[in-house]
Amino acid sequence: MTSETSTWQTPTILDPSSGTPYAPRVSGSIADEQSGEDDQPDDLPESEEALLAPLGPTGRVTPDFPAPQPLSAHGPARVIAMCNQKGGVGKTTTTINLGAALAEVGRRVLLVDFDPQGALSVGLGIQTHDLDVTIYNLLVERGHDIRDVITQTRTPGLDLVPANIDLSAAEVQLVGEVARETVLARTLRPVLDDYDAVLIDCQPSLGLLTVNALTASHGVIIPLECEFFAMRGVALLVETIDKVCDRLNPRLTVDGILATMYDGRTLHSREVVRSVVDHFQDLVFHTVISRTVKFPDATLAAEPITTYAPSSPAAESYRQLARELIARGGAA
Repeated sequence: MTSETSTWQTPTILDPSSGTPYAPRVSGSIADEQSGEDDQPDDLPESEEALLAPLGPTGRVTPDFPAPQPLSAHGPARVIAMCNQKGGVGKTTTTINLGAALAEVGRRVLLVDFDPQGALSVGLGIQTHDLDVTIYNLLVERGHDIRDVITQTRTPGLDLVPANIDLSAAEVQLVGEVARETVLARTLRPVLDDYDAVLIDCQPSLGLLTVNALTASHGVIIPLECEFFAMRGVALLVETIDKVCDRLNPRLTVDGILATMYDGRTLHSREVVRSVVDHFQDLVFHTVISRTVKFPDATLAAEPITTYAPSSPAAESYRQLARELIARGGAA
């Protein structure tokens, strides 16, 4: 059997009017490939544009979240708990910087330090050991007004209810309290109309303090470190949230799961994010918080990343998270 090799040649066609040869432009022709011309139409259908758009770290196309509209009035606040029973996943960092990003777009935000370690208070420049009245006193003692405990931070529109190590005794003291799971909700009620969002920084446990935070909240944000062991506790946390929703707080919803400490250079981080998205689908925020030294630097400076390094990718990530949360209806 013999094989013949043929060479493609563009056929010469004469222009009827002038008699001169010309080569018509045919979509997908070899002549187009050789010339390097793009055969894509100028206006792609929306579905094709989505296919050509670059994928974000979550493996999905990141929408363009619009800038939030200014509010004509403030309140009532939507209460959001930052919750994960695993420590070191970015709860406090997210509480500070999401709150600052929301304040940056004109929202009035109250942060509640509900962790006996007091990291949220320290991260905003509060000397916790000098405090006479904290969230602990509001929970276990009568006669205190929460407005007297609220502290203004250096960020306009961002206030704080501080905490210190005294809060560690609250779980024991609240055991005998009637409706002990609702104490925090009753404490926050007088000031909800003064704010647009209340963010509660929970301690790394699923004890009575965390149940109080969930009972007082409208929604939950779950910061999740991009690491395998951090994934294992999410199912238990979701189960706890379901129980609180069923027995104590029917309005409670999961606003989203936030991937933190992401390092796109490592296969492990990418696989963790992919696994979380596969399991929880649209519950996972499009916004991903990458690991950077700017966060500990900002903590040392006792200010949010949005003012410490306002042009950094880390600051822009939290601004995007604020826009995404508002677009989802998780904040006003």
